[in-house]
Amino acid sequence: MTSIPHWCSYVAGKWLDGGDVFTVENPADESAVAEVAAAPVGDFGQAIEEGRRSFDSGVWADLPARARARTLHAFLDHLEAVHTALIDVIVAESGQPVFFAEGTQFRTSLTMARETIELYLSMTHEEAGPVPVAELVRGGTTLSIRRYEPVGVVAAITPCNAALIMGLQKLIPALMAGASVVVRPSPLTPISSLMFGAAAEVADIPPGVLSVVVEPGAAGAALLTTHPDVDMVSFTGSTSVGRMILAQAAPTVKRVALELGGKSAQVYLPDAVERAARGAAAVVAATAGQACAAATRMLVPQERKDEVVAAVAQAYAGITVGPPSERTALMGPLISAAQRERCERYVALAQNAGARVAFGGERPEGLDRGYYFQPTVLDLPDNGNPAAREEIFGPVLGVIGYRDIEDAVRIANDSEYGLSGQVYGADVAAATAVARRLRTGAVTVNTGMYSAYAPSGGYKRSGLGRERGTDGIRAFQEVKHLAIADLR
Repeated sequence: MTSIPHWCSYVAGKWLDGGDVFTVENPADESAVAEVAAAPVGDFGQAIEEGRRSFDSGVWADLPARARARTLHAFLDHLEAVHTALIDVIVAESGQPVFFAEGTQFRTSLTMARETIELYLSMTHEEAGPVPVAELVRGGTTLSIRRYEPVGVVAAITPCNAALIMGLQKLIPALMAGASVVVRPSPLTPISSLMFGAAAEVADIPPGVLSVVVEPGAAGAALLTTHPDVDMVSFTGSTSVGRMILAQAAPTVKRVALELGGKSAQVYLPDAVERAARGAAAVVAATAGQACAAATRMLVPQERKDEVVAAVAQAYAGITVGPPSERTALMGPLISAAQRERCERYVALAQNAGARVAFGGERPEGLDRGYYFQPTVLDLPDNGNPAAREEIFGPVLGVIGYRDIEDAVRIANDSEYGLSGQVYGADVAAATAVARRLRTGAVTVNTGMYSAYAPSGGYKRSGLGRERGTDGIRAFQEVKHLAIADLR
């Protein structure tokens, strides 16, 4: 019998192999990927204590920015050196196809991490501010300085669907800013994040500056969001959990950054309807629709809706669903049985409310093990359907017809979410005009953009704050104002 790998949490430069063991499951075949020793709440407390100690001592925060940059480049160098093992882990624990694990989770995230380091170095972190003439005349303030200083100890709580991307998206700007970070990854996909521990050792990141703690439940996460020595919580996940984190963080008035759920719309103007089938494929390919920014509401002119539904159904019929290790598979499984059941439940709710399943809606034949679900297109009667209101987090797309541009904008904005959006139009000016009216944190027009320089984040119940770009770096900094006068 072949043994499976054993992992444990990394706290302040040490691997703590305590607590009960739980199994990380491969969602493609339900096999065991690894065993992980669950960190007791005490280990979470130690990670916080060591994060506080390392930050207050200045062992990392007081280093010159370029010294931190060199260390973080060495950290990323190690992740690149274990490329093959890391890709194998991502595919096994997430069920994502090899091409996505390789191209997006690995290559894109490491490129963005390095770009974030350079972006930080290009920014000004201490700058002179204007001094009112009256202050100068009175002999008062002679110099005004605005300083950007590290926020302190950061708890980074990351999701299951893009553990490497989201981990680095929080870690690198926080560490470049001089913060100390405790990472708590999803228990469904923790191994890629635990590999940060080995990278920290190789790069000689001082003990306590970076810890990775794993648990199957939520007791440790609750400690991270309530402990007074944690200065900030950065969370990516569902809106329901985001609300809990806000409530837990409130008594200590800690900073909270939330990237939450979405029900994004892709709007096709009349001159771009032919593009819809490709847009539909992008929703389900690679991630099986398990992306908070997935544009799962497709808005098209009412008079061409039947044509679009048929085209999308044909496109979905051509998507190969299968084990992610197979190079031909464009879509792998959902992350868990519970997530597959959620898709089934919402398809049924949609039908009960008048929707028609044009393709999919059930488990594919021939895949008896693993949490597979067909790419599904729903012909929705209106935006009030449950499949148009709730984030399903699976490969389920709803097509909705609109009467005119005003109606399209109204439907797109008629959501409690506002994470992202897409507009397609041959008339770029007209498409951009629509994009400006969407109440959402990011909108792409005829393209997609995901880079270290482009911020993301939500309006409404899709979150607070921004990640990536200069805004994402500033999120991990406090602003201090210095007013200086000469006593002579």
